[in-house]
Amino acid sequence: MTTSSSERGVSLGMPELPAPAYPDDVRARLETDAREIIARYPDSRSALLPLLHLVQSEEGHVTRTGMQFCADVLELTTAEVTAVATFYTMYRRRPSGDYQVGVCTNTLCAVMGGDAIFEELQEHLGVGNGETTADGKVTLEHIECNAACDFAPVVMVNWEFFDNQTPGSAKRLVDDLREGRPVEPTRGARLCTFKETARILAGFPDERPGAVEESGGAGPASLVGLRLAKGEVAPARVVHPRDGGPHDEPQGKAVHDPSPAEHLSSHDAPQESSASDPAHPAGPVAEEGE
Repeated sequence: MTTSSSERGVSLGMPELPAPAYPDDVRARLETDAREIIARYPDSRSALLPLLHLVQSEEGHVTRTGMQFCADVLELTTAEVTAVATFYTMYRRRPSGDYQVGVCTNTLCAVMGGDAIFEELQEHLGVGNGETTADGKVTLEHIECNAACDFAPVVMVNWEFFDNQTPGSAKRLVDDLREGRPVEPTRGARLCTFKETARILAGFPDERPGAVEESGGAGPASLVGLRLAKGEVAPARVVHPRDGGPHDEPQGKAVHDPSPAEHLSSHDAPQESSASDPAHPAGPVAEEGE
């Protein structure tokens, strides 16, 4: 006795239809922007990355229509475009929120509290990794590294830094985003939507008044090594630990209370270790062979 493919749960299906085209007015506008981007490069295919940001700025994610558009204007195959769009995590492949909230769960951020932040945000927002809240405001995801280890744990919103976070501060952050309250990154320009961010990443200027001046560079903790390499001697300072308790200082040494502008990392404060905290030794507690 034989069984049909449908009885075996196998669907032969139909080939996927071609991607729908952009409306004429949208395509004309995007083609104008695309020509400006392509003109920046001696080889047109080098413009693929910014062009993917451009189409992402149109719909909030890279659609099949967007990839077909990139292939058309660059004279590439859709397979070549798809290979790039699926390789880089900065390109979204499905609808997402106005604010991309990425929690670093790489090693240092994780042990400093990143894992706890991510778990509590999932419960608080009622979404999983890569999912978007029902109001379309926030997409939550874990990030392997935000390249800001000296301010761990770090959360990024539309690629802007929110340093030294806690579960409580992260929950307040996403609540403010959903309620439309002003949110100020630790470093960099004030937030804009993910679509607006994508257009800036495509290489077009941020036209918000004062936004360029607000954009900052690395924080003081990130620049310590560079200053030492240049022969600059940092002034002696002592930073209070996270619990705010005082430290015994050598005779004649002044305690330096950093100003908010310095924005020192929490890692500048001495932390408990297995050597200083016998109640929590490192390594296995059992004898060898047990």
